Amino acid sequence: MGWRDKAKRAKQLHRPSLKNWECDGLYETFPGYVEKVLGTDDSASVSATSSVIPVLLDSKSLSPPEFWQQYEGERIPCVIRNLPTCSPIAGRIGDIKPSPADDHSRSRSKRSRDNDDAMTATDGCACEFQVWPALRRWDPENMKSDPSIRNRLFKVGEDDGGKSIKMKMKHFLRYMQENRDDSPLYVFDSAFDEDKRAKNLLDDYTVPVYFEEDLFHLVGERRRPPYRWFLVGPKRSGTTVHIDPLGTSAWNTLVFGKKQWVLFPPHVPKRIVKGKGLVWKDEDDEAIHYFMNILPRIKNRAEASGGAGDHEGFACHEFVQHAGETVFIPHGWWHAVLNLTDTVGITQNYCSSRNFDEAWVKTRIGRKKMAYKWLCQLDIHYPHLAHRARTLNERDDFIMKYDPDNIRKREWEEERRKRDKGEAKETGREKKRRKKRDTQELWNGKRAM
Repeated sequence: MGWRDKAKRAKQLHRPSLKNWECDGLYETFPGYVEKVLGTDDSASVSATSSVIPVLLDSKSLSPPEFWQQYEGERIPCVIRNLPTCSPIAGRIGDIKPSPADDHSRSRSKRSRDNDDAMTATDGCACEFQVWPALRRWDPENMKSDPSIRNRLFKVGEDDGGKSIKMKMKHFLRYMQENRDDSPLYVFDSAFDEDKRAKNLLDDYTVPVYFEEDLFHLVGERRRPPYRWFLVGPKRSGTTVHIDPLGTSAWNTLVFGKKQWVLFPPHVPKRIVKGKGLVWKDEDDEAIHYFMNILPRIKNRAEASGGAGDHEGFACHEFVQHAGETVFIPHGWWHAVLNLTDTVGITQNYCSSRNFDEAWVKTRIGRKKMAYKWLCQLDIHYPHLAHRARTLNERDDFIMKYDPDNIRKREWEEERRKRDKGEAKETGREKKRRKKRDTQELWNGKRAM
């Protein structure tokens, strides 16, 4: 079975109701759209000031404390240039020490022979930088001949039951080159670290020091939800607008190609971001349709409103991400992505002390058992954050389902409820017996008369 049959089967499983993936003819019109987007891309002229979203930064001169305080702490989206070529090495930045992270929560890079380590001054500290092997290895042409990648199955979608649909990379790369689909399949794989061969991908990049504090690592790799994805996206593929789950922030590094992004601040209502009332009947909701059709209507409606009513404070930030750039998306920001060209990249979600409050509130509801395990580990490793979590619980009158004290309390209440119910049933039976005895006595009395 060749790549065409593999792709056909994957598409049938992923979207069984869609019989013709080329029905909108976007293969023909998309080049004109890309030319227009790239023609208006002014990212090269963006100044590194907080008045511009996203802020343009450079890893060669950006210290971790500066990023944490001025950008992550203030929830300001950023584009950080040169991380794959000048990635600061943790523990080599003078006296700057990010919060400790477990070995399983970060990617480890093996020093390749062609690494060009450099020493540069950043805020008076000597910094050592490292080049990602991914720059060479993740090139689509190189992946075609890489034995540890080309024959490995990667997730390209899900069926209606949520089961992963997979294709071998060698077949997917042919599909990426040859397809004419409006919205192609997209390698969005979070389980690549479970395969002995593909796990080598973890050695091809290093989690940037700016994002190394990941508090979710405390619950262990098996218990935490998916948080890192290897991405291979054909042109016209992408992700529609969303907020990352559990109050997490994210970073997304592009190794190959170009992506278009749109960001909405957290205060913009969901109905506005999703374009409620602006999606035509039978119109698809894939990323390409969102960017080419729905987003322009959203912006036109916002402009026509004059910033009144639901559009008060409306803001929409569009930009192009180029190879070698890393996008930082703060927690709570709406975002969508469209691949303007064939792309390869890596993205991870994380929780740091800067977004702990939001992550805790979301996790204690969405992942109840994980939240309790997390709290127990916070008691050991980060007591101040454990105290903060309990303070938030008290503020919101929130009772944790898996807390032992609450479990015992619920068990005691359940036993009392059953006991009361049993007593109530017994009382009912006694009433029937008394009624029967009274009736019999009354009958006997009448007979005696």
